[in-house]
Amino acid sequence: MNSNDHALWRRSASELAGLIRSKEVSSREVVAAHLDRIEAVNGTINAVTRVLAESALAAADAADRSEPVGPLHGVPFTIKENIDLAGTATTQGVPALAEAVSSVDAPVVERMKAAGAIALARTNLPEFGLRISTVNPLHGRTFNPWDKNRVAGGSSGGEGAALATGMSCIGLGNDIGGSLRNPAYCNGIASLKPSAGRIPHYMSMPPQDGGMAVQAMLVEGPMARSVADLRLALSILAGRDIRDPVSVDAPLTGRPVARRAVLVTELPNGPIEPATVAAIRDAGKALAAAGWEVGEDVPPEIETINEIWGRTLAQDLIVNMPLMEQVISLELTVGLRQLFERFDPDAVQGALVNAERSRLSRLWSAYFAQHPVIVGPTWTGLPFAHDADLDPETGMALLTSTLRFITPGNLLGIRSVCVPCGIDGGMPRGVQIYADRWREDVCLEAAEIVEAAMPAVCPIDPRWG
Repeated sequence: MNSNDHALWRRSASELAGLIRSKEVSSREVVAAHLDRIEAVNGTINAVTRVLAESALAAADAADRSEPVGPLHGVPFTIKENIDLAGTATTQGVPALAEAVSSVDAPVVERMKAAGAIALARTNLPEFGLRISTVNPLHGRTFNPWDKNRVAGGSSGGEGAALATGMSCIGLGNDIGGSLRNPAYCNGIASLKPSAGRIPHYMSMPPQDGGMAVQAMLVEGPMARSVADLRLALSILAGRDIRDPVSVDAPLTGRPVARRAVLVTELPNGPIEPATVAAIRDAGKALAAAGWEVGEDVPPEIETINEIWGRTLAQDLIVNMPLMEQVISLELTVGLRQLFERFDPDAVQGALVNAERSRLSRLWSAYFAQHPVIVGPTWTGLPFAHDADLDPETGMALLTSTLRFITPGNLLGIRSVCVPCGIDGGMPRGVQIYADRWREDVCLEAAEIVEAAMPAVCPIDPRWG
């Protein structure tokens, strides 16, 4: 059976797993279809940094000879280049680490392989994942497939653009400041930022242990084109790994909650882009049609959350700056200095910052008890022009304004699902759905309702080139 007859690169991971399991197509056909798609598209988008064609096809042949070993048997997946994949370099987008080959898989890669998935390719990111735009001096810039002049988001921008264009059907990224969610919004795909500790994080190369920002805010998570794929990936990736002392075994479902959602159409310190406001209200209509009680409100202390997130991150980064400055670009160095100026790490003691984080977490948990789901923006504005985030006059203001509703997810360790909601003005629009800690099930349920009511967005051919 010819893979092109089925446009296999257009299918979701769950669909492909079903086709392989029923033997309607082979794993080799699926892998070959995605390799062909990479060959056709990546020269334009520059999302994939390394193609693992030989090993992927060999693994596909082995999968076709064996009985299914897991829910993603024979399905290819892609891996951001700051996640360890044995035998390949965890480059972090930095030339100095171009040959930093890992001897082991990260826990998330191990679990995908154990579920039968096949490593297909590595994907691009900014240097050390420290921008919300994807460009670096090792691999260059990843372009947004909807508009070449706008960013693809970051730091998992290579994953986002690869999924949007059909080069991948499911992938792995991570998030300390929206890095799973920013590319989902910019490219028109779906992503899950899990509860902190739900999915284990571990790097085999130093520094293996970060400060409080990493321990409290960094998460690994899946990216895909459907909520069903996110739900499947969560079931595969969740659970404790002894290499991550923060990770836990926790149930994937909880007690019933009220079917009540709050729409966030206004935020302090500036407007939300009109197409996103319209998407939020359309999402609310979908939930209301499904029997949910829906209203509008602004969750508590957004401005304080943004400040504490910035200070928590800056306190971690400034400790590592003497080492990072030796290997990162001058442009990123200048950008980080702007961050330290905006969120002075010495202005407030770390103990007080952590106490505020605890207070805000308790405040939001009380809010979730009354409003189990919050539907709001991912970014407050459109994907911006390349390198606008590094502008010496306006870049920091753009960054902090853009991420005004991203930061609660990281600072408070709560889960979020990003869902595309159609197209407006030639660009994808989407929403971000929050729920309380450990309630990915609530988030995913709401996201599936919203997704079902919206027109399909991806995969697409690049709209230029």
